[in-house]
Amino acid sequence: AYNPLEKLPVLVLPDGRGIYESRFILEWLDAKHPDPPLLAPAGTDDALAARQAEVIADGVCDALVLLFWERRRPEEHQSAPWMARQRRKVDGGLRALSALAEGGAPGGWLVGGRFGLADIAAGAVLGYLDVRFPEHPWRSLHPA
Repeated sequence: AYNPLEKLPVLVLPDGRGIYESRFILEWLDAKHPDPPLLAPAGTDDALAARQAEVIADGVCDALVLLFWERRRPEEHQSAPWMARQRRKVDGGLRALSALAEGGAPGGWLVGGRFGLADIAAGAVLGYLDVRFPEHPWRSLHPA
């Protein structure tokens, strides 16, 4: 009802308007609430690292959604090579996010020493992984 593209996520404003698409929601929040802390770090290198984490998380989520729907097809119509390719994307993205987490940003956050865009992106994809693929052992494979 709030997004003409009928996709999630949607930020529903008090006046009933919808702000949609993850990246635009974050841009909207930063633009409308410019007082620190912004979701993207201020420094160029940290801001780029946070955006890269967002791209990785989005890519993992895309692959997970494709896997989810492929698994719902009758087994004889599922493509094992195609599913393996999606799983490689998921595993590669999780390794990249883990490497970022192991980088030792101050305070335990992924980028910039404070909660922000990278943490939201990683948390969202890991939450989705828990809901749709609870059998995936990401916690033991990537404890960081």
